[in-house]
Amino acid sequence: MNTDWLYNLFMGTGVAHSVLLVALVIAIGLQLSRIKIGGISLGVTWILFAGIACGHFGMVLDPTTSHFVKEFGLILFIYSIGLQVGPGFFSSFRKGGVTYNMLATAIVLLGGVTAYAIHLITGESLFAMIGVLYGAVTNTPGLGAAQQTFSDMHEGVSNSLFAQGYAMAYPLGVVGIILCIVLIKKIFHIDLEEEQKTYKEHSLNYAAMVQDATIEITNEGVDGKTMAEIAKIAGREVVVSRLMHRHSQDVELVEGQTRLRKGDRIFIVASPADLDAMTAILGHKIDMDSKQWEKQKGNELVAERLVVTNPKLNGRRLGDLGLRHAFDITITRVKRAGVDMVASPMLILQLGDRVTVVGEKKNVENLKSMIGDSVKRLDQPQLMSIFLGIALGVLLGSLPIFFPGMPVPVKLGMAGGPLIVSILIARFGPQFKLVTYTTGSAKLLMREIGICLFLAAVGISAGDGFVETVMNGGYMWVVYGFLITIIPLLIVGIIARVFCKLTYFTIAGLIAGSTTDPPALAYSNSICGTDQASVAYSTVYPLTMFLRVLCAQILVLMG
Repeated sequence: MNTDWLYNLFMGTGVAHSVLLVALVIAIGLQLSRIKIGGISLGVTWILFAGIACGHFGMVLDPTTSHFVKEFGLILFIYSIGLQVGPGFFSSFRKGGVTYNMLATAIVLLGGVTAYAIHLITGESLFAMIGVLYGAVTNTPGLGAAQQTFSDMHEGVSNSLFAQGYAMAYPLGVVGIILCIVLIKKIFHIDLEEEQKTYKEHSLNYAAMVQDATIEITNEGVDGKTMAEIAKIAGREVVVSRLMHRHSQDVELVEGQTRLRKGDRIFIVASPADLDAMTAILGHKIDMDSKQWEKQKGNELVAERLVVTNPKLNGRRLGDLGLRHAFDITITRVKRAGVDMVASPMLILQLGDRVTVVGEKKNVENLKSMIGDSVKRLDQPQLMSIFLGIALGVLLGSLPIFFPGMPVPVKLGMAGGPLIVSILIARFGPQFKLVTYTTGSAKLLMREIGICLFLAAVGISAGDGFVETVMNGGYMWVVYGFLITIIPLLIVGIIARVFCKLTYFTIAGLIAGSTTDPPALAYSNSICGTDQASVAYSTVYPLTMFLRVLCAQILVLMG
């Protein structure tokens, strides 16, 4: 029986060979990811090692296919991260962005200094050490910038030392970055459950999240004033949904012209800071059974959470809808991306928002037809916005940015551009009537497929000649790369924990972002019960990418 077809399928070229090889590497890597050593698993990083093994035994992709699979996988992974963190990115950046980026800048600078110091001490070629540096921090755009700068300086001549150093340091660089995340956990004896509990408590107490309370009016200064007058005096963003009269115990919905009397009770929704301020103005908080708020004279009030699935509401301001007058209901809060927000009139609705509605049952039912409240509609993926965003991201990533004195322009690359665009689209897209809602399962699938494709392509391309390079003395580059990886990360990681008091999950995302390392982010997400790691990663990624590219060009100029 002729078996040439089987040999060509595994060892040849062509579409079938490429698809089979990539799928096989990913399948083997995912199976190996179940292995734990000392209770620790490297997760999807095993795909990289499976690719190296296949590449070593001659199963390779042609350069064009390899480059496409790697870059497209990275774009999918990064874009899904941007969609995930986009809605809360800017508020998170305001809270800790400066600190995060200062720490990330320190990591970049320490990495460059460490690589240059090893060059001076050992006498290794600086160009080889630049390749080792960018393999150690798994930053392909920096490697490309170094190669391009060298080529421009030497009239088109290339230097293989960059790629060889990168290939040698990359595999252990991936492991070293994850190892640093694990070591910080060991150094500070961090309990993951306690860390998550601390984060949630911190968020509830200090973040601009939504709380509700019952306040009894005891301040004579507000007796007889309307709700609109009190809101103007307080200058706070709150929603008062219901009022219980002191004598009749009847409950009614609150409007701007509703007058408050001493002894009345109101149900208020606001951020913790605004809630405390309103309590000081009106009276004091009391404990009250929520069922008591459902008693209305002649009718029954209900509180339901409805899902915005009507595309016509996407990008509309809540106050422009006139729901209070049209349906005699009150919207108290809006939940988006897992975060509750006060339902202020200026709030712009997005598809997938979950709004809490208070009113008579028949009125709430009537509102459903306008809101949509059909979860099945959300199952339809918004492919147009995804591919439009990817296209715009590639354009932004390819845009040359010129700086005085630099021989070549700086680019954000195929990762930086899509990340920035996805964050902007997720945050501001609805304001331009662009439907950006994507289900959590769809984002997870896109993220996992992307990282798997990326690691498979990188591993296969690094496997060819990997062992030969190690046997010919390249093993020392592996050692140097490992030092370049762990020294900056451990130093800054300890500073972030001891002096900046950052949570472990934030530090993990910061480390992944400052090395622009998707596998490290994938590992961080796997141990983190919240989106802290992804937020930190996205916060530092753009500046880090720019600094990595700039550092590469400076080091080449020094050579």
